[in-house]
Amino acid sequence: MNTEILKLLSPENLLDAYCQGLFPMIEDDRLYWFSPDPRGLLPLDERFHVSRSLERTLRRGKFVCTVNHAFDAVVVACADRGEDGGTWISPEIRAAYRRLHELGLAHSVEAWPADAVGQGAPVGGLYGLALAGAFFAESMFHTQTDAGKAAVVVLIERLRQRGYRFCDIQWTTDNLKRFGAYDLPRNDYLDLLTGALELECRFD
Repeated sequence: MNTEILKLLSPENLLDAYCQGLFPMIEDDRLYWFSPDPRGLLPLDERFHVSRSLERTLRRGKFVCTVNHAFDAVVVACADRGEDGGTWISPEIRAAYRRLHELGLAHSVEAWPADAVGQGAPVGGLYGLALAGAFFAESMFHTQTDAGKAAVVVLIERLRQRGYRFCDIQWTTDNLKRFGAYDLPRNDYLDLLTGALELECRFD
């Protein structure tokens, strides 16, 4: 593990970066800070869309989702890209977000088979950082169809219930566009972030 990078990823530095609209990624053993323009968001209003097939899966109770029950397992699974190689979720990133989790700032949502909740490893999930009225989703994974999507639905429901202003996804993807993900110009995003940081929301 690169101790110099880990120092740069201190909780203080990470929180300061997120408050400025930045987030870290590691490529080729080098630390970079990103602030995309435009910025990807998941809507917390009526624009959030759940497909009929996913609704059927959720109604059948195929998955049970938990919160903060297996944070490390979720981060490791998000980092595992299988045979296609590298990932930006390096050991330094994992250690840094583990520290944020211990501080009550980084959170995970886990999806389990309904007949094996808490047994073995989750089959889907996501993790991210909750700060004031903003949630910064970092990564998601699934090893069973729709398990990661089930975790997204639970995340959005929780953010809505607890008064969060937005859910940042960094960049939009085709997968997340199915939920209604959209792009926002950087300046508009920073204005939204400023307002969200004035709120007091609790994720857990």
